[in-house]
Parts: sequence; C-alpha cells; structure tokens
Amino acid sequence: MARDLAIDLGTANTLVYARGEGIVLNEPTVIALNSRSREVLAMGTDAWQMIGRTPSYIVAVRPLRKGAITDFEVTQEMIRLLLKRVGVNRFNRPRVVICVPSAITAVERRAVIEATKRAGAADAQLLEQPMAAAIGAGLPINEPIANMVVDIGGGTSETALVSLGGIVALQAVRVGSFDIDTAIINYVRREHGIAIGEQTAEEIKIAIGSAHWTPEEFRAEVRGRELLSGLPKTIVLSPEEVRGAIAEPVSTIVDSVVSCLGEAPPELAQDLISQGIHLVGGGAMLRGLDVKLADATAVPVRLVRQPLESVVLGAGRVIESYESLTVMFMDARR
Repeated sequence: MARDLAIDLGTANTLVYARGEGIVLNEPTVIALNSRSREVLAMGTDAWQMIGRTPSYIVAVRPLRKGAITDFEVTQEMIRLLLKRVGVNRFNRPRVVICVPSAITAVERRAVIEATKRAGAADAQLLEQPMAAAIGAGLPINEPIANMVVDIGGGTSETALVSLGGIVALQAVRVGSFDIDTAIINYVRREHGIAIGEQTAEEIKIAIGSAHWTPEEFRAEVRGRELLSGLPKTIVLSPEEVRGAIAEPVSTIVDSVVSCLGEAPPELAQDLISQGIHLVGGGAMLRGLDVKLADATAVPVRLVRQPLESVVLGAGRVIESYESLTVMFMDARR
C-alpha cells in the first residue's frame, strides 16, 4: 500500500517524511551528472562530497537556487531518485506534499507539481514552508494569537505571522545560508588573496561565524589556494573578520523580519511580546542571530528545538491528518 509522503525540498537539504514512520531520508539537495551523457552518477551526500573535486565532464549541481527550480529535468530526476529510495515504484504511487517557499511564482509552483507527478507521485500538493515550520515547531497556529516564524534556508529567508490557521503577514527575501557562505568566500579572496570552496566556507561559518558577539570566541585556520602563486596556503581568520564579512546578508534577513513586524495588526503585535519570534531552518543556527534579531525588534527570539527538521515535521503532521488539513495547501494556479 502506498504511503503518503511529505518532502521538504530545500535549496540546501531535502528531507522526506513517510506517513506512520517519520523522517526516512535527509540528504543534501545535490545531484552529480555526467555532462556528456546527462547520466546521473550520484545524489545527496555522495554528490555533495564531489563539489569542487570532479573532472571537467562531471558536474555536481544544486537543482534549486534561491528557492527556485533552475533545471526542471534535473529536479525531476532528483525527485524520482528520492521517491525510489523510499520505496516508491510504478505499483506504489503515493500522495506527496511538497514544502516550497511562499515567494515562488505560479509557474514555479506548477513546475514542482509536474516534476513530482512525473517522478511517480499519484498526487502532489504544495505547502508553504513557514506554515509547515510553525506546525512542526508545535505553535498554536489555529488560536487567535500571533505566531511568528522566521525560516532561514539555504536560498531564501521567510518571515511569517500566523494566526487562526492562516498567514497574516509575510516577508520573503531570496537571501539565505548560501549567501552567507558566498560572502565569506568573497572576503577571503578579496582581503587575503586566497581562493576557497563552498565546503570550506560552510566549515568557517559553522566554526567561527556569528551575527553578534558571543562568549568563548576563537580564531580558525583556513587552507586555500593563493591566487598569485597558485600554491596552497594557510591563513588565520578571526570571528570579528567573519562577522564583518557576512554583515550584509545578515542585515538583509534582519530587515525583512522588521518589515514583517511592521505589517502586523496592533493586537497581534502585542502578542509577540509574550509569544516571541521562533527561528527555524539551518541558517537560524548561526551564532548570535537570535540576539541580533532581539536587539532589532525588541521582541524575544527563540531557536526552536529541531530547527532543521521543523518544516518536514510540520508537513508530516499534515499528511497524518491529510483529509482534515487540505485547507493548508497552496493554490498552484495563483
């Protein structure tokens, strides 16, 4: 019997939740292709490890950028492989709920649905990521009180104010964790004359990256290729340098949260003083981001218990009660 599935199709990571089982797959959203034959060589973690390490004819690509599909065929193939990994075949076609950014266009919505159906789903429905995140974080979204969620993913950051089962105010920017990584790459290149890759930038961000001063800061060694000589070189970066390097994308995210607060009705804005703002997504785990947001908004900010899994867990709760929660789905035509 086909199991209903929920997929958090993120720019950075893809998670799959199977009805009655929980999270059954968690892989980077990367696929490795032979550019000559278009043959798929690897997906997920295996493909992620190939980024920046392959011969010229093998390309490791992210089919989603800034929360949007950049290559329809590759995305369709990736969804097909995801469904195959969790046991879907032509005799077993599940209903699938896919979590997508609120900001995607009607064309992009139809593309996701079409790709999922062609990949083997009997039916495909879309669920907004901020709504799924609020459900997954266990917030009382059906109550007449303010629930604010800030979902910082790889390619997008969305701030949603949810009340009575709907989104009251929304701000979305196509800036996320990858933009923070890119800012680190550009800073190291510009200030130190060293070229580093995506994986190294992410390691720097995790090790010493922060949006606000934090206690117990330390420096980190970074290895890369010197631009002038082409030889390997090691430099030492300080947390202050990294904070300055990523200030622009962090400010863009903070400004979008402040803008969303500005759209809140007065009664709901009052609720937030006691309810607070809830951070979800991988980018929300950046050190000091909660403090920086709290300073900018004068509202308490909390990181949810499972920031990486909140979206897919919320979508999972929807498929566990599929018939009663169909009102949550997005209209693909709008």
